[in-house]
Amino acid sequence: MKIIIAPDSFKGSLSAIDAANAMDRGIRKAFPQAETVLLPVADGGEGTLETLVTATKGEIREIHVAGPLGEEVLAAYGVLGDQQICVIEMATASGLTLISEEELSPLTATTYGTGQLIKQALDDGFNSFIIALGGSATNDGGAGMLQALGLKLLDKKGKEVGYGGGALNQIASIDISSFDARIKDCMFLIASDVENPLIGPNGASHIFGPQKGATPEMVEQLDHNLAHFADQVEKATDIRLHDRPGAGAAGGIGGAFQAFFPCEVQRGIDVVLEYSRMAAFLSDANLVITGEGKVDGQTASGKTPLGVAQLAQKHDVPTIIIAGAVGAGAEILHSYGVVSIHSLINQPMPLEEAVDQAAVLLESSTEQIVRTYFHTTN
Repeated sequence: MKIIIAPDSFKGSLSAIDAANAMDRGIRKAFPQAETVLLPVADGGEGTLETLVTATKGEIREIHVAGPLGEEVLAAYGVLGDQQICVIEMATASGLTLISEEELSPLTATTYGTGQLIKQALDDGFNSFIIALGGSATNDGGAGMLQALGLKLLDKKGKEVGYGGGALNQIASIDISSFDARIKDCMFLIASDVENPLIGPNGASHIFGPQKGATPEMVEQLDHNLAHFADQVEKATDIRLHDRPGAGAAGGIGGAFQAFFPCEVQRGIDVVLEYSRMAAFLSDANLVITGEGKVDGQTASGKTPLGVAQLAQKHDVPTIIIAGAVGAGAEILHSYGVVSIHSLINQPMPLEEAVDQAAVLLESSTEQIVRTYFHTTN
């Protein structure tokens, strides 16, 4: 009996690694002799760095950079086990988790620290990158990142504009002459599921701005400023970002990569599954177990459980999903090789208790689920 354990994090309670360990304990209670393969995964958002480094037996390097509000934070980049590929998770430098809800400031939040991470990795000799987008506190179109790498965003007086999405409307010209020349000889694999354009009703500001603290008035201002920024980018590069799919990812940083970096965009979960080599473990597996904090109809838009189930289905291996909560529309996942979907909650309880007891509940649920599954399939 061989079981692949491939959960994402249960946000607010368990990391992907902790979730995998809890599932493993549950399986071993039911079947002590079972062979388990732990492959904690992520979908390109928070946790991607740790997941890829763990899967490839790589390393994490920490450096101090500017946080989203300009304060110094301890961020990190990863080196995969081959010592050739650098992983940067922008949330470690420019993420929502670095500031409190009261501090959210979408007009001034900057991606400068993400640029500093890239610069440090370039200085350390890397030219192949995986960039995980997601969880950003920013709405600056990646301007701060570009500034950290030498791009000059100049106002009418020829002076550099300030940081944040609120300053983008001051840009009168873009000077690319000092942009880090090493970038053109690199390759950037962008792990992102977001296909939103940069501006408009489905753009970065309207769709993601409110979760970063933007009021309706701020949303309109930020969208207008991103449009102005896109106009200036088009003048400098002949690349039109306004309605380009994926340009709106992570506050518009997706557009900055598309305009100024040699890059390829892939669905986040597919990047993680490729580098964790999950396909190689599926040839003789009997079952895959995955999960995350909540599973519903939106999970089919490309989140972790869907990606795991799709890959398992290609190898004719069934998938079971265990989630903190199961919402409306989750049944669509049965079309992708998912045989059953379960909530780890085993009795009525307050949310706080469920979060505190998540590891125990996940272990217990996994034990009972695999007992039932293998009893009915044998």
